[in-house]
Amino acid sequence: MPKGLAYMSKLAGKVAVVTGASKGIGAAIAKGLAKEGAAVVVNYASSKAGADAVVAAITASGGKAVAVQGDVSQAAQAQALVEAAVTQFGRLDVLVNNSGLYEFAAIEAITEAHYHKLFDVNVLGVLLASQAAAKHLGEGGSIVNISSAITDVNTPTAAVYAGTKGAVNAISGVLANELAPRKIRVNVVSPGYVVTEGTHAAGIAGSEMEAGFVAQTPLGRAGRPDDIADVVAFLASDEARWLTGEVITASGGIH
Repeated sequence: MPKGLAYMSKLAGKVAVVTGASKGIGAAIAKGLAKEGAAVVVNYASSKAGADAVVAAITASGGKAVAVQGDVSQAAQAQALVEAAVTQFGRLDVLVNNSGLYEFAAIEAITEAHYHKLFDVNVLGVLLASQAAAKHLGEGGSIVNISSAITDVNTPTAAVYAGTKGAVNAISGVLANELAPRKIRVNVVSPGYVVTEGTHAAGIAGSEMEAGFVAQTPLGRAGRPDDIADVVAFLASDEARWLTGEVITASGGIH
């Protein structure tokens, strides 16, 4: 930075909750918001160690963060998560609904359990966390929902997962209009293929499937979690004050 030029953090003084932030894209979003000056509640469902590591990285860089366990598909836990942010930091300005399950099944293999498992977290979780947050968000508040570019590419075996993300897009548009009179913005970031712990665990990273995704990507590489985090930080900030109801596809050009 040139001497004498002070950098003004986009989110200085703001408080954010990021659901599903113990790893992958969620962890990068939490770190990115903290880098821009926000105090961050790092939510996790089961990986306390992962969430604690994210908090440690944020505090080591001079930021503020706490880890809070909670299953957003349970109303009481979603409410407690938001209340924890208000109790710890005194307010709430940003909610990032990142929690999500990623699981594919061919039409012959779809079960009620598979359907409910994905829809409870990916869709009901967005509704319950947004419901809890809306009680505390004021003018200038921002909700950012993480969807997926899979809604546009019709990947075989992804009917249920793609269905959850299509629902997230529709819900976001409705909430954008519903909360607009209160000057609360609601937008969507729709990532393309991003290399995370999840893609490694699923055997996609380094596979022919990944090579196929990259081959279709005009910018010629797989996404990184921070590619998504930077877009979220923008939408969470006042720089995006005239944006609501938008779906921003962050995919390196895949459509």
